[in-house]
Amino acid sequence: MSAFDEFDQERQEINALLLQGYSIVSIEEDLDGARVKFIHSSLGRVPVELQLLTADARKHVTTVVISGQRPATPIETHT
Repeated sequence: MSAFDEFDQERQEINALLLQGYSIVSIEEDLDGARVKFIHSSLGRVPVELQLLTADARKHVTTVVISGQRPATPIETHT
């Protein structure tokens, strides 16, 4: 799997959780990557934790937090 494919898979997992209504409640980084904990307050579910291994996915989750917990939407181009 290419580096982009690994990042894209992690990005899709992050965005899917956010679109389902989960919020990021913590990010813990270490030498192995980052553990991101999500929780869905209205459903009362057990927290979901993702292990992000790619630097680009860690940048993406940081961007999501700064932008207010919404997944980035793709830019549409009109041709």
